[in-house]
Amino acid sequence: MKKLYIETDRLHIRNLLPKDVHSFHAYRCLPEVALYQGFDVMDLEACETFINTYKDKQLGEPGEWVQYAVCLKETDQLIGDCALKLHAPDPRIAEIGITVSPAFQQKGYAKEATQGIVQWLFSETATHRIVEITDAENTASIQLLESIGFRQEGHFIENIWFNGKWGSEYQYALLRREWEQNR
Repeated sequence: MKKLYIETDRLHIRNLLPKDVHSFHAYRCLPEVALYQGFDVMDLEACETFINTYKDKQLGEPGEWVQYAVCLKETDQLIGDCALKLHAPDPRIAEIGITVSPAFQQKGYAKEATQGIVQWLFSETATHRIVEITDAENTASIQLLESIGFRQEGHFIENIWFNGKWGSEYQYALLRREWEQNR
């Protein structure tokens, strides 16, 4: 698999690096960031371990999540991270997720990063379909996905025990041909 490096107008997406640890911790330690995510609040040591786990990983092993840094292009400042996974047993299906620090939300960065990831997956890999699962209460994520052209395919009612209660999720998806038709 080709090494992932994505550039957009204002951002670039690259492997996480040890120098990112303090910026990463600054938002991954916040309860409001972890609220709809598949991770708990992280202390600095957990952030260091996490980054060391992913700093050299590349997308390609079906079934394995890989985490990447979302950075401002001009300064290389980490403002968020994104996760990608090729499905097993069919690696032509990818799943994505994105987290942006609250300090950088409401500026279009999540949309720009997601569009960059989608474009890269469809143009640089054999990806046929991209899926994203989001909490049914995460209106910001739902609006983002729909604005890019993802369509809701499923509503899983109380399908996950999350943060001490049963949660519901939506599944969104986008096909390569749908992306290409809307470009």
